[in-house]
Amino acid sequence: MSVSRGKLHTTVSSALEDRILGGELKVGDKLGSESAIADEFGVSTRSVREAIQTLETKGLVRRRHGGRTTVVREDVHEFIDTLAVTVRQQLAADPGYLEQLMQARRMIETETIELLMTRDPSVTPDVEAALDRMRIARDEGDFTGFVVADAAFHLALVHSSGNRILAIMYDNFANLIGEMIQLSSRVPTKSLDEAYAEHAEIFACIRDRDEAGAQALMRAQIDRSADYLRVAIAKAQQKED
Repeated sequence: MSVSRGKLHTTVSSALEDRILGGELKVGDKLGSESAIADEFGVSTRSVREAIQTLETKGLVRRRHGGRTTVVREDVHEFIDTLAVTVRQQLAADPGYLEQLMQARRMIETETIELLMTRDPSVTPDVEAALDRMRIARDEGDFTGFVVADAAFHLALVHSSGNRILAIMYDNFANLIGEMIQLSSRVPTKSLDEAYAEHAEIFACIRDRDEAGAQALMRAQIDRSADYLRVAIAKAQQKED
């Protein structure tokens, strides 16, 4: 099973998490060795260790020195009732709940920028790689590819912060945020050129250690997305009526 570079440990942890929550791996079961898991997913043992660390932070497994990692979560159903699932339930009942998700996203991403200012280098190569993919998609007029790269850019920024808790929170929201970006991007108020320029400017501010500038640009971008989102939701509701 091959995994795209830049999302290796996230892909492995998500797959193992699905097996635990789906009952394929039960409480007391032991995971395979790091080398066996690495072979299965086609990744390095370092990526496996990072994936297991994520699962341990979520309370799904326990690592023992010199022993195999064990599934320990006894109340799997309680874990399913995480914040991310709660948000999805709210979205099903009230599309306007997306605006509150935007607020949570804004808080996480602006806090991330503050943390990036303390790191050297400030961001991982994944951030610039996502920006490059946005530029290519812009040049090719590839809307879908641009949206995917847009979401990857924001995810890579959060992961660059080095704060595992923020990263885990954002990972739980990643699919929702991707859907949100796709929905808001369909409001025809700006071109891919303009959207790319916004992200390039944020990246430049972070690279130049301009914390206030980067945070102001990030807030403005997310606020505009919230405005586009309101328009998209209103249009969808009009169609239903």
